[in-house]
Amino acid sequence: MATRAGSPGEPLSGAASKAAPGSHSNDDATATPPGRTPVPLGRGKSAPPPSAAPHDGQLTACMYDGPDSPSAPTPAAAGPALTSVSPSGGPVSGGTTVTLTGTGLTGATSVKFGATPAASFTVSSPTQITAVSPAGTIGVVPVTVTTPTGTSNPLAFTYAAAGPALASVSPSGGPVSGGTTVTLTGTGLTGTTSVKFGATPAASFTINSPTQITAVTPAGTAGVVPVTVTTPTGTSNPLAFTYLNSPLVTALAPSNGPTSGGTTVTVTGTDLAGATSVKFGATPAASFTVSSPTQITAVSPAGIPGGVPVTVTTAAGTSSSSPGTHFFYASPPRLGEVTPPAGPTAGGTLVSLTGADLLNATAVQFGSVPSPSFTVVSSTHITATAPPGSGNAQVTVLTPGGTSNPVPYAYVPAPTVTGITPTSATTDAGTLVTLSGSNLSRTTKVSFGALLASYTIISETTITAVVPAGAAGTVPVTVTTPGGVSSSVTFTRTDPPSI
Repeated sequence: MATRAGSPGEPLSGAASKAAPGSHSNDDATATPPGRTPVPLGRGKSAPPPSAAPHDGQLTACMYDGPDSPSAPTPAAAGPALTSVSPSGGPVSGGTTVTLTGTGLTGATSVKFGATPAASFTVSSPTQITAVSPAGTIGVVPVTVTTPTGTSNPLAFTYAAAGPALASVSPSGGPVSGGTTVTLTGTGLTGTTSVKFGATPAASFTINSPTQITAVTPAGTAGVVPVTVTTPTGTSNPLAFTYLNSPLVTALAPSNGPTSGGTTVTVTGTDLAGATSVKFGATPAASFTVSSPTQITAVSPAGIPGGVPVTVTTAAGTSSSSPGTHFFYASPPRLGEVTPPAGPTAGGTLVSLTGADLLNATAVQFGSVPSPSFTVVSSTHITATAPPGSGNAQVTVLTPGGTSNPVPYAYVPAPTVTGITPTSATTDAGTLVTLSGSNLSRTTKVSFGALLASYTIISETTITAVVPAGAAGTVPVTVTTPGGVSSSVTFTRTDPPSI
């Protein structure tokens, strides 16, 4: 504010008196508008405040430094600054949606990947921009943001070759409970950010190399799901992974066999498809074939006497054991003797077999001919009826433990007696007679009517016998062998002569 001499501090009313046109006298002055700081006519030099300069009665002319503006200039706004780029890479084909975070991003006029503008971008807030990467070439380029206040610092974005590709998943299935460690092989797996089983992320994964990842399956439901890998360059082709229910064994047929193994067993259950192992106890089956999801045919390995659980393993796990899924190993049966050791060719003889481990016998064989009936009396005793046959036969017993050792049994033809010499004698005992015929070598009895005689086997065709005492008259004489009873010849007893 200008002051007039002789009136210190008095404001000027209206404009100050002006000098003659063209003159630059110090008498020229203008009123100082309110809120402005007066300066001398020499521009850039501030006039001292009124309290600092004595009033000498002269009018001091003042002018304003610059246009009509605030006395303190407004500071310029800070330029944009970037702090992160996510994801930090993508395929050379472009199209990756990238989130840029930082400060001062309002009013962005350009987002560039190297020298190439983003395919598109959206300013989400003063601290975030979403941009779509343009096509590029393999390598690292700077990402920058330009606003009216300047261009940001650069952050790295990596253009990579083609996206990830999967070639195999191993194993290709696992239990619905998850937890299966799976090896994924392929190409372009570096920088993987996600592994998914269907829509569910893997429980965990490790990038082993650009061509291999190991991942742990999450829990799922039974069925097939696609497995994919995502990297900054994109998402891979899908490969199939099958979630499986755990296998269940419900029945075995037969449920027993010999300790030597070799029994073909039908294993029945559910979810048996893809079985990788069948075990009898801790021992793998000698071989097995998966017939259907509900049936497996397995050959038992060798074992020791007793029961063992039969289990099936698939990619979903191992079946649990239950009483109905045990296989019982039996010791092989042993025979000691057959009594009687021979019988008629017509069969029908009831024989007694003694031995060991005879329980659960399934057959008694006379050679290749089965007994028409038999009874397991105990683990050491069986009675059986001999079938018809001829010659010598080997008797065997079959149990779940196998086939016993053989013991001989002879089929004997029926004996014949064609003559007796002498044909008569007194009623007294002691007469020696000779019996002629055939098939006499297995004679077990010589009968004179109801009385038994002592005898001696001479040959297949001859026997001698001592006639027992008896009443006068004729009696039939027969020979008994395991082959039966012969037809009879007649012998006559007479009273001794009287004296």
